[in-house]
Formats: sequence, structure tokens, C-alpha cells
Amino acid sequence: MSLRVLLCSAGAKVPLLKALDTAVKKLDPSGTVVAADRSEQVICRYLADEFWAMPATEESQLDNILRGCQRLNISHILPSRDGELLFWAKYNAYFRQHGIEILTAPTEAISLCLDKLTFAQLTTDFDGLIIPASRRADDLSAKRLVVKERFGAGSQSLGLDLSHSQALQHAQQLNHPIFQPFVKGQEISIDAWLSRDHKLKGHICRYREKVVHGESQISCTVSLPRFDSSIRALLEQLKLSGPVVLQAIIDNDGGLNVIECNSRFGGASTLGIRAGLDSLYWSLAESLGYDLTAFPFTSASQPIRQVRHASDHYL
Repeated sequence: MSLRVLLCSAGAKVPLLKALDTAVKKLDPSGTVVAADRSEQVICRYLADEFWAMPATEESQLDNILRGCQRLNISHILPSRDGELLFWAKYNAYFRQHGIEILTAPTEAISLCLDKLTFAQLTTDFDGLIIPASRRADDLSAKRLVVKERFGAGSQSLGLDLSHSQALQHAQQLNHPIFQPFVKGQEISIDAWLSRDHKLKGHICRYREKVVHGESQISCTVSLPRFDSSIRALLEQLKLSGPVVLQAIIDNDGGLNVIECNSRFGGASTLGIRAGLDSLYWSLAESLGYDLTAFPFTSASQPIRQVRHASDHYL
């Protein structure tokens, strides 16, 4: 059967669409990526070979989603949005029974990463590697605070570098606010890939030089081997699999402070692929039974800078 990969919540994720198509073609030159989204008027609709305006990823739509995938002869599904990860993980076995592989981490690992408070409480196991968090500002001794939603991705609702009184005021605007100490330093993302038995194959660090709405517009890879063992220990303990992204800050003393973990391919993770972390290809190859030891991870020897910008396409 030809590879037919469904990219869910495709939206405007054109770099991801192209990277996924490249990975598919490496394994099957006749393979296809089908872009899918609840909205019909998304950018990827016009740049993908095929498009599906699919139902919402809700239990009530499960049978409709399966029938749509079967009609399109889908072999694999790649979720790309935090809000859909638990749905696909929950029904992973169901779709596999029908010959469709879901490229996602296990339910327990996804749940832990989506809950920023529970994730922050892992700090006791990692000697302060993860920035602590609390539902009460008074539990923290830091003079400057960060306030965010406990669940999901909420960069636009983030309150950054606030005083105690400002943090309490900002929290009133949120549904489930949590408080963290504000850590001043250099923002960094860590793209990584783990096998289905939760072993880290490789990771790439990149500085977030310009961030807009929570995503990097300018990033540059950097070699930080002093953090390798800590990154490996954390990611493997989380029992993750497939492509993931750690968000962190290197403080003014040179220490690594992990903010959160996204259990999916990141907005600028295509830079990781360019730097040698062939995460989408590895996920597909592993699902097809390939021996991944035949595909060693070799990171780029020189820094690579990625600049993301709008471009025009004419159809």
C-alpha cells in the first residue's frame, strides 16, 4: 500500500506540510500527504496535493473520521495541534485495528505535558531543572512572576515579568492560572525524537532569537553538550515518543531552566530536520518496521540560522 499521510490541523503550517512530504517521498516516491483541517479556507488547502475538510476530533465524530480516512486510503496520521493530541492517542489502537498508524506519544505522556502544573512538579526529580509552579502566587518567593494558563497552549494569555500585585490582577483574566518565578535569560527550544520504547535518538538545541505569538521567527542552532545528560534523563522519564519540543531558558549563570514540553512537532522544528534530526522520517520508518539503527543521528557541524517569513504562491 502506498503511503498516504494525513496532516491534521494543517492550517497555515506550510513548512511542516513540505517537510512531511519530503519524509514521505524518501520512503515512497509515490506517497502523498493529505492536508486536513476543520476549516475549509486554510492556506495548506491550496498547497497540498489533496485536502480534506474533516470533522472535529471528538468522540461523537469517531466513526465519521474513520470513514473519511478509509475513503482517502490514509495509512498514517500526524496530529499537529495540542488540542487534538489526546483524542488521537486515546484512539490509537482503534485506528491501528483498521490499518492506520497514528504518529503520536502515549496518552499519559501527552496529559503530563499539557498540564503545566503537574509537569512543573517534576522538578523534585531533576534538582531544579524545571521551573517550579504553583496555583498560589504566595507560594513563590520570587519578586518577579510569570502567569499562564495551566492547560494547553496559551502564549497570548501569558503574563511575563510581573510584580506580585500585577500577577494577581492578570490571573483574574485566566481560567486556570498558575504562577512561576520569572527567569531572565536566553530563550531556547530543544527539538528531540524518541523511539516507541521511549529512547532518545537525538536532539537539537536552537536559540529563539525572535519570537512572535509564541513561535520562533528567527532561530539558530547551538551546541550545548553540557545539558545532554539532563535532557536525555528528562525526556526518557516522561515516556515520550516521536517528535517533541522542550522550551527552556538559559539563565544568566548558564543554567538550563525548562519551562514546558510540547509532545508534538514544533512550529520551527523544521530547523531541527535541517540540522540532522530527521524526526518525521524516523517516525514513519519506525511505524513501517525499519531498523532505525541503520539511520544514525548526525548533527550539523556548523550553526544554522532559520528565518521564517511570509511568501507568495500563485495558482
